[in-house]
Amino acid sequence: MSKKVKIWVVVGVVVILLFLAKQFFEQKFDSVESLQNYMKSFGVAAPLVLTVFQAVQVVIPVLPGYLGCAAGAVAFGSAAGFWCNYIGISLGSIIAYFLAKHYGMDLVLAMFSQKQYDKWSRKMEASRSYEWFLFVATLLPLFPDDFLCYLSGLIKMDSKKFIWIIILGKPWCILAYSLAFGFIQ
Repeated sequence: MSKKVKIWVVVGVVVILLFLAKQFFEQKFDSVESLQNYMKSFGVAAPLVLTVFQAVQVVIPVLPGYLGCAAGAVAFGSAAGFWCNYIGISLGSIIAYFLAKHYGMDLVLAMFSQKQYDKWSRKMEASRSYEWFLFVATLLPLFPDDFLCYLSGLIKMDSKKFIWIIILGKPWCILAYSLAFGFIQ
């Protein structure tokens, strides 16, 4: 990966962290009500803001995805929050796959450690079918889904298979998060 791409990745991560830190310290997220009011401040664009945020947090994995799922369910309710989260996370996953396919190993190692790459590569090699492994991983909470999307792009996995795995596998865990966090509302 070129030095220019590495710089943009670092700049993107720093900007997102600074934005979230600013919002936190301004107490925009200190209660359910303050989070709902913050999201409402975006008006009719609020669902789009959450959807884009979820896509970006997959492409630049700084925060765990369940935090965005929680924000969506709390701000918009279980159903609307689910759709924003599902569309955003799915788009981000597909973008991550194609970024890895285009930029290769250098991009992946700029964003993830060699140790993490080695660990999951060994698991992938031990798996009889990486496609099934990926599908099951997308179903379960707390798997490193973002990393696996990038890894899938590296191993030349068929893009149509990857997209179908994301479309069919992603909604279940997101739905569980949305329903669980929707009760907070």
